[in-house]
Amino acid sequence: MPHIQFEINRSLSDNEKIPFAEEVRQLFSEIMDTGTEHICISIREFGTHNLSIGRATDPASGVAVVNADIRQGRTMKQRRMLSLGFMNLMEKYWRIQRNQMYVTLTEHKGEDFHLVEKFLADWQEGEDPLAD
Repeated sequence: MPHIQFEINRSLSDNEKIPFAEEVRQLFSEIMDTGTEHICISIREFGTHNLSIGRATDPASGVAVVNADIRQGRTMKQRRMLSLGFMNLMEKYWRIQRNQMYVTLTEHKGEDFHLVEKFLADWQEGEDPLAD
């Protein structure tokens, strides 16, 4: 169950969050070759100077950090496409400059992800993680 955590240094409306989260799910599903029902997204909002990146030249225009916990097994190409895809979506929806973003991916064994009915297996190409 990937947990994708977005942190931004300003407030967002629900109208800015809902379509963003849906597009993140679709992006993750397509690039990481998996379903969408197990994807968890958190959006955390901070005050302008409560989130910073050293390279950000204009924090007031927006800073964003992404931490994504994913199952191991994806290629570097998939991980890079996903990271750049997150950046594209934050620029599109939240108008944040890409040089004021940072993405971290942390890989875990499938058995580290638990739903009420089961834990997930390690990722496999073309899978349905919720299938028996």
